[in-house]
Amino acid sequence: MLAVLFSISINSLFYKFEPTNFVALNVIMLFGLFGILDDMIDIGRPAKLVLMYYCSYPLMQYAVNSNMLLPFIGQVDFGIFYSQLIVPTFVLVAANLVNMHSGFNGLSSGLSVIILVSLVIKSLMTGNIDTIVAIIAVTGATAGFFLFERYPARIFWGNVGSLTVGAAIGVMIVLQGFIVSGFIMLVPHTINFLMYVYWRIKKYQQVKFGKVRDDGTLEVPNNLTLKWVLPYYKRVTEKQATYAMYTLTAIFSAIGIMVPG
Repeated sequence: MLAVLFSISINSLFYKFEPTNFVALNVIMLFGLFGILDDMIDIGRPAKLVLMYYCSYPLMQYAVNSNMLLPFIGQVDFGIFYSQLIVPTFVLVAANLVNMHSGFNGLSSGLSVIILVSLVIKSLMTGNIDTIVAIIAVTGATAGFFLFERYPARIFWGNVGSLTVGAAIGVMIVLQGFIVSGFIMLVPHTINFLMYVYWRIKKYQQVKFGKVRDDGTLEVPNNLTLKWVLPYYKRVTEKQATYAMYTLTAIFSAIGIMVPG
């Protein structure tokens, strides 16, 4: 968070950024500050969802591109529903998806770098990068952080990191109008969330940690979260399981880049 703020403040001395960049930065930092609070005290899930929903409201007047290109349908104008409902909901959902899809060294930050870089590439292809300079700074800061969190990790980012970067992903998607392609990039995160929902509905025993066998491979308690699926059926190390998750997200990110609109 500090690296991004320092970068933008120094560069603003030499370049005149679009005001949208500072609005996006405010939303991202609000999520980050909320993450700090969430790391310190137990806020509770209902209060957490309500508060984070309104953290993205500064974006409403800047998300003016309410037209979405939907596959097999074409252009659809969502009008006021885009700014009032889709924008805050998408940012909230993206932040929580990133927060939930974690657990291995470098997993969450590595996946976030892949998605952020993919979104930057798609923005360059469309020629619209003036409003996402702040998020490009987040991308660079996340890539730098990843060097310390990759296996074997020397640091973990907690809720403050996942909510900050997850919000940056959501903000970038809604500002650029990449709702469909952004959703495709987040398909593995969404699958992970749906598996968690199934876990809760079935009321299976809550288990957060697996074990490491003598040969260094993972022994996971079940296959009810995406990162545990491969270790459940095959003897792999944490590093190998993490790389499998990188590959899966990279495939969907590549598809998202190629999807029109």
